[in-house]
Amino acid sequence: MSAKSILVRYGISTLGLVIVALGVGLSIKSNLGIAPLSCIPTILSLRWPEISVGTFTWGFNLLFIVLQACILRREFTWKHVLQVLPILIFGYLVDGAIWLFDALDAPATNYLVQMLLCLAAVVLTAVGIRLEIVGKGWILPADSTLHVIEARTKARFSTIKVVMDVALVVITAILALVFFSRFTGNDTTNVIREGTVIQAVLTGLCMKLTDPPLDRIFGPVVAKVMK
Repeated sequence: MSAKSILVRYGISTLGLVIVALGVGLSIKSNLGIAPLSCIPTILSLRWPEISVGTFTWGFNLLFIVLQACILRREFTWKHVLQVLPILIFGYLVDGAIWLFDALDAPATNYLVQMLLCLAAVVLTAVGIRLEIVGKGWILPADSTLHVIEARTKARFSTIKVVMDVALVVITAILALVFFSRFTGNDTTNVIREGTVIQAVLTGLCMKLTDPPLDRIFGPVVAKVMK
């Protein structure tokens, strides 16, 4: 594999990580609820604010690598361990996105603005995820884990995704009740609200619209450098 191929592929995938991180930052800024995968790191950071959302995101994703090791056992290789690098990068990117949007303004309070920010987060997440896939470089452990479970159980990917999202939201709601006596979050930040459902449902639907143009633009570039 040439240096140019690695640079192009991982450059596109890293761009995807940046865009997904911006989506996380926007969803938190919307204060209308965030995507299921970011719920637990966010609620933990609200409880222990001295530790950033990005740091908790990194630690939380380590659990997915451990889960892969438990499922794959002898088939678990160094390739899976190397997933630590993209989640470390992603953690810093999430903190950077949150800092950027916090510097611009306080959390949104106007409902129309909140909804627009939430929908913008959906689009950013859809675009970022596809760039990760098209680039054939980095892939976050949560997504890899879904594929591992799919291969082991033969269950449909969409079904596994829904089960995981529901489980993450339920766990977050329980933690929020324990920490703050309300399942949505604390007094200032809503981790679970209608925005959580919107992002869980609409991201996949949005990808049906954003995937084709991204494939047309970046697919040939990746195919060319991989020859």
